[in-house]
Amino acid sequence: MNPVTPTRSAVLELREERRALQEGHAFLDEKCLLLAAEMVRGLRRYESLRREFRRAQQAAQAALEAALARHGLQGLQVYAPALLAEARLEVTSRPLLGIALQEAALAGPLPAARAPLQRSPEAEACREAFAGLLRGAAALAALAGNLERLLAEYRRASRRARALQDVLLPELTQTLHDAETRIEEMEQEEAVWFRRRA
Repeated sequence: MNPVTPTRSAVLELREERRALQEGHAFLDEKCLLLAAEMVRGLRRYESLRREFRRAQQAAQAALEAALARHGLQGLQVYAPALLAEARLEVTSRPLLGIALQEAALAGPLPAARAPLQRSPEAEACREAFAGLLRGAAALAALAGNLERLLAEYRRASRRARALQDVLLPELTQTLHDAETRIEEMEQEEAVWFRRRA
């Protein structure tokens, strides 16, 4: 820190600055706790959605295998795909400590692009299963983005809290101690000087 002229007003200013830094550290510490709690909630939700997504993946794989068995690879390749143009991604956002937490959902129908020449329940089930995967992927992607933003903010707040605790507060405390010690020395010197004059 910059050298401080040892005066009573400087000591009062240093004490006030230390109190403000301690409050800032307490705020950052609390912010880290809130962010960590939100990350834990988000991770639990992510794991739950991911389990559902994996089940949907397995169902889609089974539906794909059934459709391939019925139509063959070339037959399935020419089967009408789902039309994504009518679907829309609905994103809602809520703030948490200045961080935008989002939820996303794929809304709207995912009909076939055109009517298939040979309609089959296996191919329709395959299309529906993969449309379900798209819906699940949208929710997972939004949640993964939230977790990344929360982690980045947690790291930033944690780094700032450590800087306050490990560097700035000890440095300021030492400066305050030095100023108080110097004032005491000056008062003692002044008292000795007055005694000698008397």
